[in-house]
Amino acid sequence: MEQAEAHNGSGAGGASTAGAAGARPPATPEGMALAYGSLVVMALLPIFFGALRSVSCAKGKNASDMPETITSRDAARFPIVASCTLLGLYVFFKIFSQEYINLLLSMYFFVLGILALSHTISPVMNKFFPVNFPNKQYQLLFTQGSGESKEEADRGENDVVAFVAEIVNYEFDSKDLVCLAMSSIVGVWYLLRKHWIANNLFGLAFSLNGVELLHLNNVSTGCILLGGLFVYDVFWVFGTNVMVTVAKSFEAPIKLVFPQDLLEKGLEADNFAMLGLGDIVIPGIFIALLLRFDISLKRNTHTYFYTSFVAYIFGLGLTIFIMHTFKHAQPALLYLVPACIGFPLLVALVKGEVAEMFSYESSAEILPHTPRLTHFPSVSGSPSSLADSMQQTLSCSHRRRQQNPSAM
Repeated sequence: MEQAEAHNGSGAGGASTAGAAGARPPATPEGMALAYGSLVVMALLPIFFGALRSVSCAKGKNASDMPETITSRDAARFPIVASCTLLGLYVFFKIFSQEYINLLLSMYFFVLGILALSHTISPVMNKFFPVNFPNKQYQLLFTQGSGESKEEADRGENDVVAFVAEIVNYEFDSKDLVCLAMSSIVGVWYLLRKHWIANNLFGLAFSLNGVELLHLNNVSTGCILLGGLFVYDVFWVFGTNVMVTVAKSFEAPIKLVFPQDLLEKGLEADNFAMLGLGDIVIPGIFIALLLRFDISLKRNTHTYFYTSFVAYIFGLGLTIFIMHTFKHAQPALLYLVPACIGFPLLVALVKGEVAEMFSYESSAEILPHTPRLTHFPSVSGSPSSLADSMQQTLSCSHRRRQQNPSAM
């Protein structure tokens, strides 16, 4: 039996490929079953828990925990951006030394992986800290523009502080620093050894954070995104060798891996089956949207969430089956997208809730404390004239307060 490997793609959708590795003995049926079964389980974990965390992530006061909403325009442009990124990586690997590119990428994902893993384990670790743990609060704040102090902003003088834009407002505590230190150990392990377990820890963290923090604003946007990436995945796998080439050259924790020869070689096994993170995150954010839709119905049932969750299992299992049957590269989204969209739509059609599903707006559920931009100021002229205008406005504000000291 030929050795089968599932390689990830870049950015959006990973591609599953099947091919023979001449120098390696073929994987045993038991080894392949263990490997692909483990990949399926690992793919389901960030989708399930990320979807649950996506429901409550907007409740956090930390700006880093606020969800990033994907609009229909973002969804339409995403396959184009992903294609440009994939093609750019392909050209880079053809022109420059693969060793140096992967070194640069390793350092980049080393930092991102530590932050993602720290954010992932923080809610779990908080339960193990003793009550008397000296927990101090910290804030990392970067602003742009000029304005008055935060104290005056708290008193409601918004005409003064309106010109101050927060670029970064990250609040954390001592417990977060402990989680960051623990995640750094995994980061150093990955950077030095590139061990598959460290790779999976980072991959799971990236996937869970993606499902939790990337929010589709409605079902139509989800269909646009998944439909566009469906075409993207099929084209770059069946139409060219670009995705497979990049997947084999790209050394970064953007895939989940599991050795097919684990039973023979233990933790030092090196014959891996792989699944790209795009095949987890892209369907995962759509499944998370359906969970929030279920909750908005207030029926104490999660019909659409469980339907799409089962559909994902079916689609991923079908991908593996087709890959082994035809011994050829298979884009996973080719099977995942129809399953994850078709199954919930069929349920909605049977229940007569198609219109209600497509009219649901996830972005309408932003909590009161979540910052929202309600209007855009009109700005014209050169930067110097804009600065002069801002200074004049600030001066007028000071004069108003001097004339009306009792005004609140």
